[in-house]
Amino acid sequence: MAASEKTLTINNCTTSEGWTVVLPRRSRQRRKATKSRVLEEKQEPWTPSDSLTDPSKEATLVQKMERCINKIDKSDFYHTFRDQIQTSVADYFNRVLGSEIKMQMVIYGIGSIELYEPPRLQLSLAILLRRDFSWIGNVEVFDPILSATESQVLETLGCSVMSINEHGRREALNPTMFFMPHCEAELYNNLLQANWNLNLLKNMVLFGNSFETYEQHVSLCKNSPILSSVGHILAARGFTNEFRIQTVSDDYYNAFHDSSWHIFSPILESELQFINS
Repeated sequence: MAASEKTLTINNCTTSEGWTVVLPRRSRQRRKATKSRVLEEKQEPWTPSDSLTDPSKEATLVQKMERCINKIDKSDFYHTFRDQIQTSVADYFNRVLGSEIKMQMVIYGIGSIELYEPPRLQLSLAILLRRDFSWIGNVEVFDPILSATESQVLETLGCSVMSINEHGRREALNPTMFFMPHCEAELYNNLLQANWNLNLLKNMVLFGNSFETYEQHVSLCKNSPILSSVGHILAARGFTNEFRIQTVSDDYYNAFHDSSWHIFSPILESELQFINS
């Protein structure tokens, strides 16, 4: 998730990102792998910059997360979001699952759940998805700005915090949901580049910024600073099934606006030859 308040819209050709950014991003470090393989040369060991947890802050943050989860659970936003998965998107999820019974969830760029509400809302949504859909398996989380206290709270909530910074380059050797609301374009692009293969792309579900909006922005803003970061995003548009979500309420706009589900269905190798990967 992102950083200082920046908004990229179809009419705004000056900013470098496409969504309202809601978090301060400190240095960019990255992530770890379990069943799926990560490009070896891109791995970097990672630990929180602060080595000690604060029990008082930890207890307060757990309470904040519990309130946030309950808030979303009772909302029209979540009911609409869940209904979309059960109807419009269900067949696509089943296609990605294939003969597997579980789809791992990888959360990149969640941001500071201690300092900001949008990351708490985003994490709450992921936790509710795991609760309500039995086919969602283990949940791994990474953001280089996570503190030791935040990492401990994530573990308490049933998530695993990665100890390797993957730079978004996890290969989807098994069915994998990449949960990445409001990440930087570069991170989506890295993920696609690492999976620029017929079999790997078919194992992926991506929840994040609308690829359609990236395409619209670039078509209107020929000198956009994000051009160097969206090559694979634009090349994937031809075989991407995109389903926009409805934020329903202003309460959830900052955390989820312009977000979509993306499922990739390339059929021919020639579809992957638009770009050098």
